[in-house]
Amino acid sequence: MNIVETKKAPGAIGPYSQAIEVNGLVFTSGQIPVDPATGQIPEGIAAQAEQSCKNVGAILEASGSSLDKVIKTTCFLADIGDFSAFNEVYGKYFTGKPARSCVAVKEIPKGVLCEIEAVAVK
Repeated sequence: MNIVETKKAPGAIGPYSQAIEVNGLVFTSGQIPVDPATGQIPEGIAAQAEQSCKNVGAILEASGSSLDKVIKTTCFLADIGDFSAFNEVYGKYFTGKPARSCVAVKEIPKGVLCEIEAVAVK
């Protein structure tokens, strides 16, 4: 198992890694929309979805993979009413149409509106 770390995505806020690579697969931890350069969280679901996608992409790049190689995502929304707006942004990044689960949850860390985790091949 290899731990994946990059400064191009937010650091872990707990006892976990940004991703783990094992047997040719990369498993990212959930990525919330924190800008790694500033620590800021953008306003609104579209901007937050965009930042979360960028964070996942940066981690996959650091592992030697990419968004094109994602086979499964799990997406968490604070409000299922944001589903359409989230999908609009998500579709620009995950063009390979990986398998996906998308659910609304009661709360996401730091009060953000979305979180995305992914599994990709290397």
